[in-house]
Amino acid sequence: MRTSIATVSVSGTLTEKLNAVARAGFDGVEIFENDLLGSSLAPEQIRERASDLGLELFLYQPMRDVEGLSADAFARSMRRAEHKFRVMRRLGVDTVLACSNVSAHARDDDALAAAQLRELAVLADEYGIRVAYEALAWGRHVNTYDRAWRIVEAADHPALGVCLDSFHVLARGSDPEGFAAIPGEKIFFVQLADAPLMGMDVLQWSRHHRLFPGQGDFDLTEFVRSVVRSGYDGPLSLEVFNDVFRQAESGSTAVDARRSLTALQEAAGVLELPAAVAPTGIAFAELVTMDTEPVTVLLQALGFSRTGKHRFKPVDLWEQGTARVLVNTEPATGGSGPRLAALGLDSPDPGAAAKRAESLGAPVLPRRRARTDVLLETVAAPDGTELFFCASGRQDLPDWLDDFAAAGDAVSQAGSITGIDHVALTQPWHQYDEALLFYRSVIGLRPHGGVDVSDPYGLRRSRAVSNQDDSVRIALSIDPAPGASHRASQHIALATDDIVAAARRIGAAGHLLPVPDNYYDDLGARYVLGPGELQTYRALGILYDRDGRGSQFRHFYTRTIGDVFFEVVQRDSGYAGFGEQSAHVRLTAQHAQRQA
Repeated sequence: MRTSIATVSVSGTLTEKLNAVARAGFDGVEIFENDLLGSSLAPEQIRERASDLGLELFLYQPMRDVEGLSADAFARSMRRAEHKFRVMRRLGVDTVLACSNVSAHARDDDALAAAQLRELAVLADEYGIRVAYEALAWGRHVNTYDRAWRIVEAADHPALGVCLDSFHVLARGSDPEGFAAIPGEKIFFVQLADAPLMGMDVLQWSRHHRLFPGQGDFDLTEFVRSVVRSGYDGPLSLEVFNDVFRQAESGSTAVDARRSLTALQEAAGVLELPAAVAPTGIAFAELVTMDTEPVTVLLQALGFSRTGKHRFKPVDLWEQGTARVLVNTEPATGGSGPRLAALGLDSPDPGAAAKRAESLGAPVLPRRRARTDVLLETVAAPDGTELFFCASGRQDLPDWLDDFAAAGDAVSQAGSITGIDHVALTQPWHQYDEALLFYRSVIGLRPHGGVDVSDPYGLRRSRAVSNQDDSVRIALSIDPAPGASHRASQHIALATDDIVAAARRIGAAGHLLPVPDNYYDDLGARYVLGPGELQTYRALGILYDRDGRGSQFRHFYTRTIGDVFFEVVQRDSGYAGFGEQSAHVRLTAQHAQRQA
């Protein structure tokens, strides 16, 4: 099906919006009236610009308060309407969105509404224009799609149909199965928006908290299926009002929007894409730094050994158990670091994973490589983190480890780290929802429930994604302040089978993040622990959590170096969380470290 987006959904001038939408691959747009009124281009020039970009102008909107009016008010409404129709002729748009009346003066009279909408449709038809009548969820009297359809049906004019908007339908709890009662040819337009489930005024919910499909809690898959079953074959258009999107860069927002619509069409069965290929493990985490000494000291304190050196690049391989950390000092990577720049994801089919990414607007990144380097397909997450699709220890595929020669100074550190438990990536304030959609749709990970974590300077939204068996876990969060560095809290969480031994080792080396005594006073009041257990945790800076089933989670943190730190965790197999209960303690301690 053809794809569209309302110009109100991205930031910038109308010209900037059209450019971004075209680059993202949309077929067309809805022209929002405010964008037209604020543009220095004449309607004919906008039409020409859109045509040059390969965009169709599908809809002009909105036309407000046109039905249920007194005779005088309706005459004034028709005068405005005729002006809009003339403008639309100049734009080359043949469909206008007419919203249900929200005025306190609107009359609760379906027969009157039908008669006035029919008169509006007669006038529109003279200009070759169709009227798509939409029931706003906060409409004064008409606020459900089925009532809007009954009025349209009673008006009985070929130039009058309905617009079905997923927000207005689903926010009121209406059932899309009722679309079957509407002939497909009478559905003139379909608008899509997701949203989190929120207990608030529906108008404010709509104006500030809509999201792109797959980023919220609405069942848009069934909504689209119901629309298609009705016989509708027009565009699927995104209409998203969101304060963050209106401030973010238009290009990335448009790409995210197009990805969301593509993934939704796949889920609804109207578009076939290369199948998702979920990763099976974390092959490596890559740190970039110009000064290797702080990283080397910390990795050695954690028990890692430098086991390999890339044959052609300034990249060292550090290993312990199945945990692998690459340290890259290549100048082209930029910044002083250390920072977490890339993840290697073990994939059952790296080539298919790359094809999936490209089909969803995440093209494979160009990479400088020697002729004998193993070919690794790489894509960029929204925050710039590079994701490598890898094969580790496979006989049927080239192994990325073959690029590394054994390091002459490799010495076993005899640590207790067994692997990588998870990776935590803090997102730029305007890309959190985009990142969740990316990891779900492109990478094939499933989202978990979101949490809010208390920070000394606000609240952090956080949500994890993982593969089916949780062998790949990525925790995504957003800094509470838009101006904060989005890499300030990126970290690698290492799994251990002996948290006490690991903490003693790090503590002796002086790299342990200190935890206030007040935390342990409260911990002793919250849980009954074994003899001496609380004292051990207090002495070693170990934090503790227990879920409702009794599964335990113990963890500690290193001090931050550059823009990254390590967490060491010991989790019972049944524990699914990340120790969120004590995250505020860690964040406060890190703020204190930065200010020291």
